[in-house]
Amino acid sequence: MNLEVESRNIAMTPRWKTEIEERMAALQRGHDDIIHGRVTLTKNRHHKKLDNVAEALVLVTVPTRQTITSRKEDKTFEEAIRSAFDAVSIELRKYREKRADKVARVEPLPQLRGVVSKVFQNQGYGFILTDGGGEVYFHKNALKGISFDHVQDGQEVLFESEPGEKGLHATIVQAPHVLKP
Repeated sequence: MNLEVESRNIAMTPRWKTEIEERMAALQRGHDDIIHGRVTLTKNRHHKKLDNVAEALVLVTVPTRQTITSRKEDKTFEEAIRSAFDAVSIELRKYREKRADKVARVEPLPQLRGVVSKVFQNQGYGFILTDGGGEVYFHKNALKGISFDHVQDGQEVLFESEPGEKGLHATIVQAPHVLKP
């Protein structure tokens, strides 16, 4: 991981730099895919009467070009660094939880082979003769990659089936060539 540490309006002390490197290493132990990190310490010269003159900006980049940023102001740079890293850690955890909720849904590939035995074009359904000799009902809505108008008796198909009210019915019907790369 690439780490950049810089300061503005104040000289960087070895203690701050060491703390930043240790906190970034701890962050990376929990999230090993961090690509880039940048920490900027800034002393705010415009607000001399305010207590919070120390500002820490922590920015980390994870895959898919996602950046997570935290900017915290505090009385001392040590407190600002700690607060900013804690906030980034929380945001990374939320990012992971959000990404974990996304499940790639892939339609199952048909496992069974058969031959179209009857087609009723006017009614929009037909039957598939299975390798075992039984017939499986299919509706035109179960066809994937095949137009119902082009389905013919004797055509070889792949299909998935499940029990219905009057026996097995096909849930997915595809031509064998659709699955080949």
